[in-house]
Amino acid sequence: MIPNKKLHLVSNRDDSRHRAIYLLPNAFTTAALFCGFYAIIQAINGVFDKASLSIFAAMVLDGLDGRVARLTRTQSAFGEQYDSLSDMVSFGVAPAILSYEWILHGLGKWGWLVCFIYCAGAALRLARFNTNIDIINKSFFQGLPSPAAAAAVAGFIWLSIDKPEIIQFFASNNISYSWVLFALTMYVGLSMVSNIPFYSFKSIAFVNRVPFSALVLFLFIFAGIAIEPAAILFLLFLSYALSGFIVLMFYKLIKKGNPVKVK
Repeated sequence: MIPNKKLHLVSNRDDSRHRAIYLLPNAFTTAALFCGFYAIIQAINGVFDKASLSIFAAMVLDGLDGRVARLTRTQSAFGEQYDSLSDMVSFGVAPAILSYEWILHGLGKWGWLVCFIYCAGAALRLARFNTNIDIINKSFFQGLPSPAAAAAVAGFIWLSIDKPEIIQFFASNNISYSWVLFALTMYVGLSMVSNIPFYSFKSIAFVNRVPFSALVLFLFIFAGIAIEPAAILFLLFLSYALSGFIVLMFYKLIKKGNPVKVK
């Protein structure tokens, strides 16, 4: 009886250690959730630059939790659901509140309506992603990913804070800055629930050899972000938000249809 008891105790310790490792990816998800919540608080308090940066921080952490889970072999159904709920806060609710508190509240009902459309678009995008994950072409996202949509909105606000002459440019040309942000928020909100294909970068093997020019390009991008982070990040994510239509047009020209359809 004693050997069996010892074996049982060892087994329990092994199980506990196995369960404990699942805290690692969920810790990253919790950190991303905190950043989204912090962005909401800062937006309500009128500290818009910190709110924008918090959304970008959430995006970085969101990209890490899945990779950590795969590296440590700690993927779980709980982690997938927790990640989606965190994404809804960080990339759905937080950007919508940030946009509204920043300037869209001045548009009255149109302001909160477009923010709701964005928020609902993020919720629908996440729900569809969770249900279609096993039947969609892994090389493309179906609709604009919610982190990229959030980065486009937060990046535009961050850039406007960093470069106030942008608002002055719109004013000098009789263009309402509020309606520019309205259009951007509406565009990314609807793009999330569209069938437009956006490249997922999942087919890129970062451990393989690449041309030397690819490294040089990366260095230029890194240097640009270091010098003008707000401008470069916004342009990168705006370009990505527009890239789906270029991909769709290309596939239609070569008569292959929409690549995001079921395999």
